[in-house]
Amino acid sequence: ALHTLFVSEKRLKESIKLLDDYKHNSLTPGVTDCQLWEAQKIKQAIIHPDTGEKIFMPFRMSGYVPFGTPIVIGLLLPNQTVVSTIIWQWLNQSHNACVNYANRNATKIDISHTFILFQVCSRICLCFFLQVGLNVLIKKANKLKPTTRMIIQRLVPFPAVASANICNVGLMRHVELSEGIDVMDNNGNVVGSSKIAAKHAIMETAFTRVVLPMPIFVLPPIIMSYLERLHFLQKHRRLLLPIHSMVCLVTFALSLPVAISLFPQMSQIEVSRLEPEIALASDCKVVTYNKGL
Repeated sequence: ALHTLFVSEKRLKESIKLLDDYKHNSLTPGVTDCQLWEAQKIKQAIIHPDTGEKIFMPFRMSGYVPFGTPIVIGLLLPNQTVVSTIIWQWLNQSHNACVNYANRNATKIDISHTFILFQVCSRICLCFFLQVGLNVLIKKANKLKPTTRMIIQRLVPFPAVASANICNVGLMRHVELSEGIDVMDNNGNVVGSSKIAAKHAIMETAFTRVVLPMPIFVLPPIIMSYLERLHFLQKHRRLLLPIHSMVCLVTFALSLPVAISLFPQMSQIEVSRLEPEIALASDCKVVTYNKGL
C-alpha cells in the first residue's frame, strides 16, 4: 500500500515489536487483529524477509508506481528520437534492476555492483535494438493504414520491455540457479537449499514481469489514440500530456497489485518435487521459500 512509504522509523519499530510479542505470546491485552494485520503489512512492505534490512524507498513495491510512472510516461511518448529512446530505456532498466535486486531472494551469495551495471547496459541494448527493429519493420509495412500504423508503433515498447524484464530477472538472480535457495518447514526452520525451488521462484517472478507491463504499455496507447481524435483535445493540445500521464498512472496503479498477486512472495512447493536430500531432511510434505518480488 502507498501509505507504507511514509511510515516513520518509530512506527516501524513498534510494528516489528508488536509482531515479535505476538510470536512469543506476550502481547499486551487489548491488541486487536486489525492492529496485528496493519503491523504485518508495514513490516512486509519495508523489511526484506531474508536480510531483515530496510528496502530503500524507491525500490519497494509500494514505491514502484510513484517512482516508475514518470519513466512509463516517457517510454510511451510518441515521436521519440534515438537519444531519448536510449535515455528512457536506461532509466527503465536501471529502475527495474534495482527493484529486482532489492526484492530478490537473499539467502545465498550476493552479486557485485559491477555485474549489476553490466546487466543494465546489456538489457538497454536489447530493448533498444528490439524497439528500433520493430519500428523499422512497421514503417516498411506499406499496406497498413496510417492510424493502424500509429497504434502499432505505440505498442512497440511492450515486447521490448517485456523481453528485457525477463532477462532482467534471470540475469540478476542467476546465482540462485547455481547455488539454490533456502526452503523452510512449517516452523520456519531451514531444511535445505534447493535449485529446483530457485527455478520456480525465478520463473514465477519473470512471469509477473511480463504481466505487469502488458496493460501499462497496451492500454494507454489505445486509449490515447481514441482521445486524441476528440474535437476538444484537438483544440487544446496542451492537455494531451497531463491526460496521457493520468492514464498511465491509473493503468500502472491497477496492474501492479494484479501482477504481484499472481504468486505469493512466500510460496510453497511439495517436497516430492524437490531434491531427494530435502525430503530426507524434513517430515513435511510442503516447504516454503521466498519467491522474491
